[in-house]
Amino acid sequence: QVQLVESGGGLVQAGGSLRLSCVASGRTSTKYGMGWFRQAPGKEREFVAAITKNDVTHYEDSVKGRFTISRENARNTVSLQMSNLKPEDTAVYHCALHTGSLLWIMDRGGYGYWGQGTQVTVSS
Repeated sequence: QVQLVESGGGLVQAGGSLRLSCVASGRTSTKYGMGWFRQAPGKEREFVAAITKNDVTHYEDSVKGRFTISRENARNTVSLQMSNLKPEDTAVYHCALHTGSLLWIMDRGGYGYWGQGTQVTVSS
């Protein structure tokens, strides 16, 4: 089994920055792709960013140029640096471990393990 724990959420004003971190523990001897998804109240969980096991990055269009996903060590710890935050970025952000086909790197269905999430609130 794999456990994922996110940290770094909080309240920030529009235009500000936050850095989220996700640490994977358990069955992490293999390098996996990892992703970030977010879920706002009343909305479905949506893709934000991902990094493949070969360190190729992918982003949802609305966060391109503002968010950066990176791997903090050789294995399964990732960060999401968020800059120029907007009120519409407010959501619970979840880290996930990619266990499916590379074709599903931007889809919830490609992820087999999820963290509990961390709240990000951007005030206007």
